Amino acid sequence: MRITLHQLKLFQSVAQHLNFTRAAAELCLTQPAVSIQIKQLEEHVGISLFEHIGKRVFLTKAGHELYAACEDIFARIGALEISLNELQGNVKGQLKLSVITTAVCFTPHLLKAFSLQYPNVSFSINVTNRNNVLKRLAKNEDDLVIMGQVPEQLRITAHKFLESPLIVLAKPQHPLEGQSQIPLARLAQETILIREVGSGTRLAMERCFADHNLELQSDIELGSSEAIKQGVIAGLGVSVLSKNAVALELASGAIKLLDVEDFPLKRHWYIAHLSEKKLSLVAHTFLEFILANAAKVVNKLID
Repeated sequence: MRITLHQLKLFQSVAQHLNFTRAAAELCLTQPAVSIQIKQLEEHVGISLFEHIGKRVFLTKAGHELYAACEDIFARIGALEISLNELQGNVKGQLKLSVITTAVCFTPHLLKAFSLQYPNVSFSINVTNRNNVLKRLAKNEDDLVIMGQVPEQLRITAHKFLESPLIVLAKPQHPLEGQSQIPLARLAQETILIREVGSGTRLAMERCFADHNLELQSDIELGSSEAIKQGVIAGLGVSVLSKNAVALELASGAIKLLDVEDFPLKRHWYIAHLSEKKLSLVAHTFLEFILANAAKVVNKLID
């Protein structure tokens, strides 16, 4: 069979998306070009790899077999590239990183600072909620993950690299603005915007209220920190977020800080990996860079 790596890469992308148009966009090709290459690949293997039912695309049994082989082939090629770079002492290659959504406010700045020193490193960044980060961590799908709360159910090595105080936020001219040491029981009477179940920020907030035998009287669940920020600005309710995530809004006056008892809650950002994982030279270098430079890079943004 005269199968090329290029054809396998095209096939892998189509198989992941089960959509020729999305695969073409991902690979910066036209949809007809992808279709032609897939047709040639099917001619080489002598069997159909995709089944079209209406407008939907499915993998055939042969397609599933080839997809599994592609995963193995490209994983081995990636490992070979890493090994060759490490033998040469080169910090070069791709870093796969998963980041919880709240940390996206500063992560690009860390990546930029790192790339200035190590320009031959490329990044594959997955930004998602805490539950999905934990799933990816358990499956060892990333080199490193950035999160705000370390899970107890996984054997991981986690390093604190940045303070992440949780603060109470409200719109300008909120009735509680300017008051000192607002009782937590008073805050509980407000409509509070909260993250989805499983969010580290939500877990910390709920634990704080539970420690005072308090329950939220009214809450609205929003799926991202950005949605919560906009909800606070719109006057939909008050909320609790990491100070890192709202530095610009606080500086501009779009959001106001409320002085509530027991706040800010002390938390940290962690960079983590499975304890048994052997880090590549790229991942190890990035880890060391973050531990040494993260506070300086992020504090410069806040200042």
